Amino acid sequence: MAFQIILNILIAFLWMFLSEEYTFLSFFTGYLIGIVLLFFLRRFVPDTYYLNRVWLVLKLIFLFIKELVMSSISVVALAYKPKLDIEPGIFALPTELNSNWEITLLANLISLTPGTLSVAISDDNTKIYIHAMDMPDVEAEVNEIKETFEKAIMEVTR
Repeated sequence: MAFQIILNILIAFLWMFLSEEYTFLSFFTGYLIGIVLLFFLRRFVPDTYYLNRVWLVLKLIFLFIKELVMSSISVVALAYKPKLDIEPGIFALPTELNSNWEITLLANLISLTPGTLSVAISDDNTKIYIHAMDMPDVEAEVNEIKETFEKAIMEVTR
């Protein structure tokens, strides 16, 4: 992916120098031409087309924003209930993520979402221990995290 980005920037500079216009608009035009060239020549360039990964990163960002808003609403609803009937607890989330970067990203996304907090990671990096403010069903919580954040992280990094 890094090779494709560097190649795309090189194409943009070449376009700028060949058109003899040293403006941002000329560079941007060359960058767009580079995107199109790399798309058509993607069979000859190693790795997958890098805009696919950029799209997946954007999807992960929008997923996090959606989960942030939804969990904020649910935490506010719990806080304004006249009678506080919540079931807090700590549960272990088995994870399929391998690298430290992936596990750290998942733990941070969980901690940044209101109502949940990553407490610890097991020594063998296979489980993340999470404290939830209200968890009536542990399996539902585990499945929700695995189907949203973990799945999106695996799409981005693999």
